[in-house]
Amino acid sequence: MILAADIGGTKTNLALFETTDHVFKIVAQHHFLNHEFSSLSDIFSVFKEKYAIQKVEAASFGVAGPVIDGQCHITNLSWHISRETLKDYWNIDQVYLLNDLEATAYGMLYLEEDQFEDLNPKGQVIDGNRAVIAAGTGLGEAMLFYDGESYHPVASEGGHSDFAPLTEQQDDLLKWLRHRYPGHVSYERILSGSGITLLYEFLREHSGGVLGDPLSQIAEGKDRSAVITHRALKEQDPLCMEVLCLFAEIYGAEAGNLALKTLSLGGVYIGGGIAPKILCDMTKEHFMNGFMSKGRFREMLQGMQVKISLSPETALLGAAHYALDRL
Repeated sequence: MILAADIGGTKTNLALFETTDHVFKIVAQHHFLNHEFSSLSDIFSVFKEKYAIQKVEAASFGVAGPVIDGQCHITNLSWHISRETLKDYWNIDQVYLLNDLEATAYGMLYLEEDQFEDLNPKGQVIDGNRAVIAAGTGLGEAMLFYDGESYHPVASEGGHSDFAPLTEQQDDLLKWLRHRYPGHVSYERILSGSGITLLYEFLREHSGGVLGDPLSQIAEGKDRSAVITHRALKEQDPLCMEVLCLFAEIYGAEAGNLALKTLSLGGVYIGGGIAPKILCDMTKEHFMNGFMSKGRFREMLQGMQVKISLSPETALLGAAHYALDRL
């Protein structure tokens, strides 16, 4: 029995797996909204009681934040998680605490081909490093280092690196964002759920006030980014449609940056919850145009595989396999 979790800034996906000959069978699984709980141990208590969990042999947790010396303060949540505390809670030694993008990267190795959307039909199949990027509540980045025989996940906090404009429009966006975040403008400010709302507000102001604001009347507490995305996908609002085009272009540019930094000749893999939801925009030219706009290295990037994971369980699967492969 292996317990695995994908612990994000918004929700926690927790599952107990039974394994036979490296084949997983889900025994129990539940999604929790983090704002309804004061700590991870409260989630564990509900899970144990609901599914009568008695004993597990190993546990692996992907968490949305940097893991340093077995400790993690989740970036977009006020939770502190400790590997030693987890070991004590579950009364086992085989406990692994991973950055969520490490888990996502590892999970990419175990997905089937039909669980990906291919964005670059010219991409070449090469054994080499792979870059992994995932926009959701925040922006995660990692790599799969290839040692000549196997892949090893390597975490980073690259999503918090400085946003670099690609076009004149993005120059204006950076200036606009600096007024809101004078200390630091990161890619995560844009490439995240809340970033979609920011792009909408920027484009509306950038129009010179000509455009109205159909979202101004939405109910308090309603997810504005979800409404913007819905209106764009239904082609109900040109401004919302432009938001997703700009989002995809910047997403592609940062994916290309990560590809250069990791020399990911083995491909670029896109995880997170946003890309599958806006798949029709990700498959248009905006993402790949941003991705390949790297001057002298355009040709190299044109030859890289670029794939979107369509599975919402990638990080959970990666965490589970990480534990199993070390038993």
